[in-house]
Amino acid sequence: MPTGVAIRDVREQLFDAAERILLRAGPSALTSRAVTTEAGCAKGVLHRHFEDFDAFLAAFVLDRVDRLDARAAALVGSAGAGTVVDNLTDALSALFGSVAVAIVALVSFRDDLRARLRRTWPAGVPVLTEAVAVIDAYLTAERDLGRVSADADVALLAPTLIGTGHLLFADRGAAPPEREAVRRVVASVVAGVLREG
Repeated sequence: MPTGVAIRDVREQLFDAAERILLRAGPSALTSRAVTTEAGCAKGVLHRHFEDFDAFLAAFVLDRVDRLDARAAALVGSAGAGTVVDNLTDALSALFGSVAVAIVALVSFRDDLRARLRRTWPAGVPVLTEAVAVIDAYLTAERDLGRVSADADVALLAPTLIGTGHLLFADRGAAPPEREAVRRVVASVVAGVLREG
């Protein structure tokens, strides 16, 4: 891109480029040069908007975590409709079919990124801890509606579902699991607490 040409929504353009690289080639391929090349802009553009590359990556991770808000609202809004197992299956498939698994690998891969994220996100990997909160909120809504037993430990079920879901989807070299495989795992985890007809 020639110098002096304004770039619209530069942060989003850079974040989208980072996501494409991360999904295509993994965390080791994610460099400032690769991102700016993918975004079609000069390398200096990234450094005008971010203190350094780890600041860019931290902003990218948190931006992608913020995108879970719409999914969270949709999942909690689905409480009382469909089945609990199907709702959770769809939520896990959507979450882990996105960039979430790659972000977990990225955060694990880069020590400086983890340290920077700890300043604002004190525990866990941001995308996973946020996903646990989403599942917890959904299961709590279903418990309030009586479709999940009143004594269900949603604070235990939510991380169990996220951890198991992550393990199902984590193999970047293989095709994602079939929906039925995800559904079987979900059904097994929540079988003891369902009160649906």
